[in-house]
Amino acid sequence: MAFAQSEETSIRASVDKLFDGMRSGDSSLVRSAFTSQAILTSVSINEKDSVVISNSKADGFVAAVGKPHTEKWDERISNVKISVDGPMATVWAPYKFFRGETFSHCGVNVFTMIKTKTGWKINAITDTRRKANCP
Repeated sequence: MAFAQSEETSIRASVDKLFDGMRSGDSSLVRSAFTSQAILTSVSINEKDSVVISNSKADGFVAAVGKPHTEKWDERISNVKISVDGPMATVWAPYKFFRGETFSHCGVNVFTMIKTKTGWKINAITDTRRKANCP
């Protein structure tokens, strides 16, 4: 059981590295949280009640974090659930995103984590986004 706790602690630290980098605008820190081929997927519902899916490589997000912006990007996660199977893990994390002190949106992040030679890395993030009914 101690091994599992240690793995979960390491996984959570990798996820926290992403959010620390976002808050500080440090694209190098954010990049270090991802595998080289990491992808991002967002799932939302449009005004016609249709599901909208957008995919992108993490590189674009990493670059955006490093560009100067006036407000801190502050994503706050809660009720984190981690499941591990050998070199793979998933992290389920409801979140609220703020630009500075202003609430922007909320949803759930699902991280697919891979254990590499240099530690746990984010290989994919799928998130939902909405303005109301926040977790």
